[in-house]
Amino acid sequence: MTRVASCSCGKLSITSNGDPTKISVCHCRECQRRTGSAFGVAVFFDREKVSASGISNSYTRSGDSGRSIEFRFCPACGSTVFWMPEFRDDLVAIALGCFDEPSSLVPTQSVYEASRLDWVRFDLNKPGHSDHIGN
Repeated sequence: MTRVASCSCGKLSITSNGDPTKISVCHCRECQRRTGSAFGVAVFFDREKVSASGISNSYTRSGDSGRSIEFRFCPACGSTVFWMPEFRDDLVAIALGCFDEPSSLVPTQSVYEASRLDWVRFDLNKPGHSDHIGN
């Protein structure tokens, strides 16, 4: 299956082929700041299964592991579309909300639960949700 994700203005996009390796809800403070929301959702694909088009700027920060994470965002609208974590250099993460059809992409894990906002809840009874979400 081929999926396309793009920024708000459409000038930066990334195409993925095949199924994601995992879909992760992240509650860390950095993802909260990056998204301006309660959490971020990363859809991870093998690096060789994605291709980007358009111009992007990058922002690199250190993760808790001490390794870098390079975020790619559109210089026109500012949307972060994808990122590459150094600790998993075989993967590319794509922002769930940037996909044309995000509803079929269901999270398989939830991380940084210690910084999850108390009011964030997930429906664990829906098919496809992992037992880790919402714990």
